[in-house]
Amino acid sequence: MQPTLERGGRVSLRELIPQGRFFGTSDIQFEACCGDAYRCEPGDLFVAVDGQDGDGHELYREAVERGASAIIAERPLPVSIPVCVVPDTREAYGQICQLLAGRPADTMHVVGVTGTNGKTTTSMLIASILDAAETRVGVISTIGRSDSTHTKPATRTTPAPPEMASWLKRMSTNGCSHAVLELSSHALAQQYTAGLQFDAAVLTNLRRDHIDLHGSVMNYRKAKTRLFEQLKPNGFCVLNADDPGSQAILPKLNAPVITVGQRERAEIMATVIERHTSEQTFLLMAGNESVPVRTQMIGDHHISNCLEAAAVGLVMGIDLATVARGLEALARVPGRMERVECGQRFSVYIDSADNPDRLAIALKALRKVTSGRVLCVFGTPAHRPVEDRPMLGRVVERAADLGVLTGGHIPQAEPLRALHDVLDGYDRPARAHLIPTRSQAIQWTLEQAKPGDSVLIAGEGRLGVASGMDGLATLDDYDIARGWLYETAHAEPTYSCFN
Repeated sequence: MQPTLERGGRVSLRELIPQGRFFGTSDIQFEACCGDAYRCEPGDLFVAVDGQDGDGHELYREAVERGASAIIAERPLPVSIPVCVVPDTREAYGQICQLLAGRPADTMHVVGVTGTNGKTTTSMLIASILDAAETRVGVISTIGRSDSTHTKPATRTTPAPPEMASWLKRMSTNGCSHAVLELSSHALAQQYTAGLQFDAAVLTNLRRDHIDLHGSVMNYRKAKTRLFEQLKPNGFCVLNADDPGSQAILPKLNAPVITVGQRERAEIMATVIERHTSEQTFLLMAGNESVPVRTQMIGDHHISNCLEAAAVGLVMGIDLATVARGLEALARVPGRMERVECGQRFSVYIDSADNPDRLAIALKALRKVTSGRVLCVFGTPAHRPVEDRPMLGRVVERAADLGVLTGGHIPQAEPLRALHDVLDGYDRPARAHLIPTRSQAIQWTLEQAKPGDSVLIAGEGRLGVASGMDGLATLDDYDIARGWLYETAHAEPTYSCFN
């Protein structure tokens, strides 16, 4: 849904979009806009956006009946009120929302983070570094929104333009000097960031994903790289030298680029010193300086996230010691290789890995620190494309010692068909354990764990809703695992779990 966004004074549309073609007027003066015809209010400028809520060009009559004073569209419309025709209403909508909010991003340093994997953690690491440097920072990410004073859970990774502008305004009003924005490929393709310019653009990695949404790998990559087109004249890029997809776009960038890596030569690098199931230590190297970093989050992929965050902090003038302190301060990110520690003699992790690539990365990270077996609970999230299902099975069969296939907390159509699709990826389907109810699958897998083993509960992270006798109840892989661990002899009550 697209709420109305308004400001105190009237705004000239011709000044904002001089290239627009005006019908029925030479200019449109407005003080509020709306992108949802069904929520339009008298006097609103209605923007006919073609988005996930439908095509506004087919709903313009509804907006007129509700009192819209003018319309922005991509083609002339048969209405009696003024119309401005623009090439892309999504871009215009983003620009208008930022203008009505007073262009709050102009008062802050704005960092955009995109990529296939690691966006959320990298965004939180950047915010932690900025916080360690005693700067006031606002964050928009998958796990929530923060204006540095108040936080709110998120329903999607990147908010639509009105909500984006509203949160940026809240950040600016609260005195934030920096804003960190996690940007999905969908948001970039839908021009949610129109009207913004970025001081830094971070691409964590560029793999194959969301082809069902974008139609092709080329379109997906084009959406991701759109972020670099919105850099300020003095802005900079951060790329992962270890990632072939990121390396492929390097020659196309016109802005300064800072590279990071663990294997390939880069300007900022890391070398692992030691790994454990609960922490790892690596040497962070930048130029002639180096500093050890000890983090409670594990895996080479987390080190890559740390390097990308460090690059942003260093270029923004934060010293290496403070950067390291900020990286170490982020002890956990909900649903991202999140350790459930209740005193048990084996390791348990919750991870939102919902595609083959992320699942393989998580299992590989556990294999490096596990003396016993690697056990994996996984399923088929309803939002993932069908073609991912056999690959999920293939990954678990090859990378885990025990794979337990299950459903999600949110019911999906043809659940047994989805599970059978996963089994098609197994060379030996009999090796898979099938327990359709997710909570039962988690509990059974934990019962099988022995000292020295690691259990990965993948695919849902910290999210999940299921219906019960009293309506909708929130379920959470973390809470299910923690509850079982506390109720059994594997855990001692004196140990505390993260809340």
